Amino acid sequence: MQCEASNPQSAEIDVRPVITRGDLRRFITLPRHIYKGMAGFVPPLDMEQRHLLSPKESPVFRHAEIQYFLAWRDGKPVGRIAAIVDLKAIEHWQEVIGQFGALDALPEFSIVSALLQKAEEWLRKRQISKVRGPVTLSGNAETGTMVDGQCSAPMIAIPWHPEGLDELIRQAGYKKAQDLLSYRLELTDDTEERFKVPGNLKLGEGRLSSITTRDLSKKEITTQGEVLRKLYNDAWSHKYNFVPMQDYEMTAMIEQIKPLLRPEHYVQIDQKGEPVAMAMVLPNLYDIAGDLGGAPSPLGWMRLGYRLATHKFRSARVILLGVTSKLRGTMLGSLLPSLAIVELMRRGHNLPYKWVELGWVLESDVGMRNLAESLVPHPHKRHRLYEREILT
Repeated sequence: MQCEASNPQSAEIDVRPVITRGDLRRFITLPRHIYKGMAGFVPPLDMEQRHLLSPKESPVFRHAEIQYFLAWRDGKPVGRIAAIVDLKAIEHWQEVIGQFGALDALPEFSIVSALLQKAEEWLRKRQISKVRGPVTLSGNAETGTMVDGQCSAPMIAIPWHPEGLDELIRQAGYKKAQDLLSYRLELTDDTEERFKVPGNLKLGEGRLSSITTRDLSKKEITTQGEVLRKLYNDAWSHKYNFVPMQDYEMTAMIEQIKPLLRPEHYVQIDQKGEPVAMAMVLPNLYDIAGDLGGAPSPLGWMRLGYRLATHKFRSARVILLGVTSKLRGTMLGSLLPSLAIVELMRRGHNLPYKWVELGWVLESDVGMRNLAESLVPHPHKRHRLYEREILT
């Protein structure tokens, strides 16, 4: 099944900065307007996108300078982009790299190239000579351009883009830096049987008697969130494009996803009382909101509230999976991701999920890819990050 692309048009493209509140509203809601009717596209909730993009709601603005741009043609917005100078990213990478993000556009070269050129122009004025992206607005949120999987089921916090956008970004001078892979795991009666942990080891037993697990507690979620943040930052510190998550970012994330969470969604693995590994599953918001449009009616909001209260989800996504750097390169360190997945499967028996998305996984992360592909041979979605040197 091919996802539709628009026909190229010759009218002039005018790229202008987002200045007014009306501009910001158009920027946030643009994808559901320009992608409407394209096969595979399901509009996200405007509310969810405001958490990502509104300067008043997104915590990224506390440590990054960001400028939004809209591309206009014949008086209508046809594309958007963000130019980003993330000071926490630059500090961690020890390299001055700017970023672009929130790139959504009709798949036409004139639009995509004009947007990228405007973002580059803004970044050059800030002494940036290398650009990476896309991210919205951080590598800790929506990341990459969708290359494959446009007609697969949508998933929370996984961006959607039309076919052809990848090629247009590369035509504009950007080179692939890294692919991000997502795997669809069908949850059947024999899933756990098919997933064998070496030696049939189990947490808290035998050689793993010093290993214990903790559940998610909504009463202690703030404290647990800080433990999770530190463990996540430690586990992912060496990964490509990683940016340390700040405490205020974790607080904002918890506030946003708290209504979705249940104790079964999180497993923290401790060794002699010290956190050494974690995994978190997030139910797929599209399951209960995908048929309501980006801006539900009052009746639509009532339906959403009922579905949320009764947990009418069919799928979920493993959004976090990591092991402390102290165990990197050890036998235990290599086993813990598998054990965490097994523990999540065991806890998930009383949840209504039919499938889980494992992703995204860095293409270069051989260990995580081997784990995912021991369950699912091939990814069902692929996203891409790009880099480009720009002249100063």
